[in-house]
Amino acid sequence: MADQKTMTKQQKTIVVDATSCIAGRMCSHVAKLLLQGNRVTIVNAEKAMLSGNRYKTIELYKEHLEINSVTNPIHGPFHPRRPDTMLSKMVRGMLPKRKSSGIEAFTRLRVYIGVPEEMKGSKMESFADSKITKPESYYISIGEVAKQIGWKV
Repeated sequence: MADQKTMTKQQKTIVVDATSCIAGRMCSHVAKLLLQGNRVTIVNAEKAMLSGNRYKTIELYKEHLEINSVTNPIHGPFHPRRPDTMLSKMVRGMLPKRKSSGIEAFTRLRVYIGVPEEMKGSKMESFADSKITKPESYYISIGEVAKQIGWKV
C-alpha cells in the first residue's frame, strides 16, 4: 500500500514558471518539492532574477569563473554559463547530493530556457514569496548574467 502512495506521489509533475522570481528562493521551494518525491520542471530559466547590485553580481560570477585546478584546468571544476544549468546547479546545492535521496531527487528535475512545446498548455505555478517586490531595475536576470560570462544564445 505504501508503494502505491509513493508511486502516485512521484507521478505528480509540477511546472514552475521562473519569470520574475528571485532565483534562490524559488530554488529552495523546488528542492523541497523534489525531496518530497515530485517531478519538477522549471521553465523560462533565463527570466529568473538575482537580487543585489547588477555590476557586483556580474563581477562575482566572473571571479568565480577564474577558479580552476592548479595542476590541470581540464579536470575542472566546470562552471555553468547557460541559465538552465545555472539554475539546476543552484537547486543541486540545496539538495543532499551525496545521499541517495538527493541523487534521486535531482534526477526528477528538468530546467528549460523558454517554454518547450509539450509544456505550453500545462498549468504553471509560481511561489508567492519568491516573486520580486521592487521594480525590475533593482534586479538582474540570470539570462543577462549568462550573456556577460560567455553564454552564446
